[in-house]
Amino acid sequence: MTTTFVEPPADAVARDPHWAAKMARLRARRLPERAVSFLDDQDLKQRVTDAALDMAKARTSAVARASEMEVPADERESWALAQPEVLAAQAALDEARRALAAGTLTLTFRALPRPAWEQLLREHAPTEEQADLGHEYNVETFPAALVSASSVNGMSEPEAQELLDSWSDADAKALFTAALLVNQTMRADLGKG
Repeated sequence: MTTTFVEPPADAVARDPHWAAKMARLRARRLPERAVSFLDDQDLKQRVTDAALDMAKARTSAVARASEMEVPADERESWALAQPEVLAAQAALDEARRALAAGTLTLTFRALPRPAWEQLLREHAPTEEQADLGHEYNVETFPAALVSASSVNGMSEPEAQELLDSWSDADAKALFTAALLVNQTMRADLGKG
């Protein structure tokens, strides 16, 4: 499919002298992206929660001590944050966050240009039975094709199919949904112009 550029009518250009700049901005828009993260070790998440709670307790205790020690009110927060137990709690929280980040797998998906999206839908048209159920695409083949086509990380279609088949239903749905949403979420404000 080829697209041709049509010059806007001269009277439209005269009404909007910045039309060329506006079109340049519109052409330069990046396709939207969406990331989805998967965590295998839920203990890492709990460690961050526990460390954040410990940090809050240490800070609250230090602020209370600052008040008892008659530290000026405008200096209490910085005084509290410099206390050894608060520094230790912050270090533990930072380490827990690093461990969580290291244990988290993130995949990024980018929306397809409309012609590529439409081609993918044509290539994975629903079966007659699926169409009768109201499906827009073949529910067996389209998910892996879309995940692969939208993957910024370079996931192949066989790799996508492998994950969709071997992961839990919830994780497989999260993977497919991330690729689907980035292609179907509107980024335009269609209010009054």
